[in-house]
Amino acid sequence: MTDKQAPARVRRSPEQVREAVHQAVIDLLSDPDGEDLNIPAIAQRAGVNHTSVYRRWGSLDALLADLVTTRLERDSPLNDTGSLRGDLLAWARASVASIRTPQGRALVRAVVLSMPNSTQAQDERAQHFRRRMRSIEQIRERATARGEDPPPLEQILDQLIAPFYVRAIFGIDPPDHGYPELLVDRLLGDRNGPGPSGASTAT
Repeated sequence: MTDKQAPARVRRSPEQVREAVHQAVIDLLSDPDGEDLNIPAIAQRAGVNHTSVYRRWGSLDALLADLVTTRLERDSPLNDTGSLRGDLLAWARASVASIRTPQGRALVRAVVLSMPNSTQAQDERAQHFRRRMRSIEQIRERATARGEDPPPLEQILDQLIAPFYVRAIFGIDPPDHGYPELLVDRLLGDRNGPGPSGASTAT
């Protein structure tokens, strides 16, 4: 091969391309002096053709949603602790640890800033969200199989999951100690609903 000949392009599997693109997004978000986050810049950083990125994800919003979901799935393994409270705590602790990282916060905020306008983009984002919620559904199914009575998915979303992301969006770190336990205990303590049996004892 002469000096003027370009090196042969290394063929990468679809999963390798996906990992390279995901890493490129994280690198760009982590670099305060980096380029604006857009698909051509991501493709160049990943060493892939931008048309491949468009073909696979369709939009920056869909790419960001896929990346956040994939990262949280990786960082929040579904360990079977033997109880509903233990499973929810393990999930919450892993989620807090992921969101507390600079990359985790940046990813969540980038997704919020790229809120979709079209119906198709909204549907794509909803699909990624449902994929993320499958892990919670599996925790609920395990609890039911043990004879426990898990809260509805919507209640878990509102009382356990939403607080993490509200903090991430506004750049507010969770407390250093006891935050997952606080949220899980409040969630499970509210199973009886309002009234004397579910009323707070705080004064």
